[in-house]
Amino acid sequence: MTEITKEIVAEHGLTEGEYDEVLKILGRTPNLTELGIFSVMWSEHCSYKSSKKWLKTLPTEAPWVICGPGENAGVIDIGDGQAAIFKMESHNHPSFIEPYQGAATGVGGIMRDVFTMGARPIANMNALRFGRPDHPKTGHLVSGVVAGIAGYGNCMGVPTVGGETNFHSSYDGNILVNAMTVGLAETDNIFYSAAAGVGNPVVYVGSKTGRDGIHGATMASAEFDDDSEEKRPTVQVGDPFTEKLLLEACLELMATDAIVAIQDMGAAGLTSSSFEMADKGGVGIELNLDHVPMREEGMTPYEIMLSESQERMLMVLKPGREEEARRIFEKWELDFSVIGKVTDTGRMILTMNGEVAADLPVAPLADAAPEYDRPWTKTEPPAVIRGEDVAAPNDLGEVLLTLMGSSEIASRRWIWEQYDHMVMGDTIQRPGGDAAVVRVHGTQKALAITTDCTPRYCYADPETGGAQAVAEAWRNITATGGQPLAITDCMNFGNPQRPEIMGQFVGCIDGMRAACTALDFPVISGNVSLYNETNGTGIYPTPAIGGVGLLTDYAKMTTLAFKEAEDVVVLIGDLTGEMGQSLYLAEIEGREEGAPPAVDLEKERKHGDYVREMIEKGLVTAAHDISDGGLGVALAEMAIAGNIGAEITLETPLPLHAALFAEDQACYVLTVKPDDVEMLRGFALAEDIPLHIIGTIGHTDLKIDGALTISVSRLKEVHAKWLPALMSRPGSE
Repeated sequence: MTEITKEIVAEHGLTEGEYDEVLKILGRTPNLTELGIFSVMWSEHCSYKSSKKWLKTLPTEAPWVICGPGENAGVIDIGDGQAAIFKMESHNHPSFIEPYQGAATGVGGIMRDVFTMGARPIANMNALRFGRPDHPKTGHLVSGVVAGIAGYGNCMGVPTVGGETNFHSSYDGNILVNAMTVGLAETDNIFYSAAAGVGNPVVYVGSKTGRDGIHGATMASAEFDDDSEEKRPTVQVGDPFTEKLLLEACLELMATDAIVAIQDMGAAGLTSSSFEMADKGGVGIELNLDHVPMREEGMTPYEIMLSESQERMLMVLKPGREEEARRIFEKWELDFSVIGKVTDTGRMILTMNGEVAADLPVAPLADAAPEYDRPWTKTEPPAVIRGEDVAAPNDLGEVLLTLMGSSEIASRRWIWEQYDHMVMGDTIQRPGGDAAVVRVHGTQKALAITTDCTPRYCYADPETGGAQAVAEAWRNITATGGQPLAITDCMNFGNPQRPEIMGQFVGCIDGMRAACTALDFPVISGNVSLYNETNGTGIYPTPAIGGVGLLTDYAKMTTLAFKEAEDVVVLIGDLTGEMGQSLYLAEIEGREEGAPPAVDLEKERKHGDYVREMIEKGLVTAAHDISDGGLGVALAEMAIAGNIGAEITLETPLPLHAALFAEDQACYVLTVKPDDVEMLRGFALAEDIPLHIIGTIGHTDLKIDGALTISVSRLKEVHAKWLPALMSRPGSE
């Protein structure tokens, strides 16, 4: 038996104080298997020990929320007895070490979270962050991650319908790969994870257990150093073809009434799935590890419990239903094994080779997981930078072309063309717009789905940045005509033991809470990824937001593309000309400075509700919110999408470069038929909405105030070429 030394405890990521708590819970020294179980269950990745205190402050309820945080995924009611089930998760550390497999298994894991609850996945999204474009690893990482996402999602036959991709030096040593899945289920057939029924069989289904991914959860709870590539053995290896079989087998069994509880084996594998099921049900579980299907010889209890091999599920079945379930899984050529039973002891007892390998109390291990109130310092907001404080450029046209061809604005077509975004035949708004829109098959309903975050705002002022991330997700759904309903989040931050980093987390949560409350946009699921650092250098705080909304009639959906010549271009909201943290400042002047644009949540709600109402009335022919790059970029994107120009006149006291490139919030660009302008204006006056008529659509150029004339073809050319050029560099394969 391995002696448990201080060194072994430290290798398992437990502090001296945490280990003392282990000794107190057990009343004895743990064996190595038991120590490993405590290690993964109390890891940051599984226990949320640094973030729980703050996550609890987020709003999680609304009349349409069926299930909020705490299950595999969140559930909302979308009417007609149907539910949307969705979640976003991180796979950052594995994707940096092994980009293809790390990203692929991230997609596989989030899909399992969704179909575990009885939903058929209908859409995947992702939020990706890479280092600076000229970093020697960036091309290789982009190539591997995109291929991994495509390889897994395409094989599963689930469309990847959109997302976002950023490049910044803060991610040089620690990229972010956040994957989101949305599924559909019947409201009366949703499955949960609480084990119940003393004597009920506990069954293992799916792939065999191997030695891949051992201590993956622990690895994901530590920062990187120069030797991180040596952690490849902790990266799981996925098989989408097996997952497709597992999906169909699970859904087939779910059509019966045989399942009491179900949980996928994600981070920490059999350990977390069994303990979470037992804890939620207030029961004990006995497992005979000899019965676990294994693909490698001589596996120890430690390895079996900590393996993160993919495509596996743990279920509790009703008594006597084992053979019915076995027939289904064996038909789909998957392993099926009864490995244990539910007990009333409140303990997890593991046996192997006729011996007790572990005997642990369930509740104390789960409930006594550390919850830290870590010291934090507030990020002091920088000074506001106004348009008049920023020198006007010599050529506004060159500025717009530079922004359209920059790493943050350039087309992501190279990425999304590798994804099958049309499989299943229900994608009705493709990648490249404000939000993807996917039809609820066989109905007039559709779901609008988006991922959003502006990390540079969060770094400069976490509270404003957190609020803006939620508000932009809300705007993007609104711009399609969808009613925003709920969000999932993926909280990506550096080392929480550094007060300034913990302060970023607290600030972002505060901003998110305010925005979610003001916009009736609750958080129903999510994930926290901390220790995203290399050699003490952390990423920009990145609270990625995945938003879902509902269109009751997709025939009324809007897109951002300019449609018809003579349509009138309208600005909703007021331009303020605040230039802090703008792409203009970064790309044109080489400065990342100043306060991010102010977020007025009352205006966000008011303006967004008005836009949605006008879309519902059929008065809007195109809609696009203002975000990165400001009004100028928004107009260019609409012209490119519609392949038609516009003539714009801005009657503003602001310097023209500030009016065009400040990233003002709560603003939308709409187009409307000439005959409907007065009706639109009348509704705006009645509701006290700022509405400015700024131009008309037509011809082949984008013209602005006589100061800028660029052909749409030139805009398209510049917008399209940056990413293919990056990926054609040597080393990007």
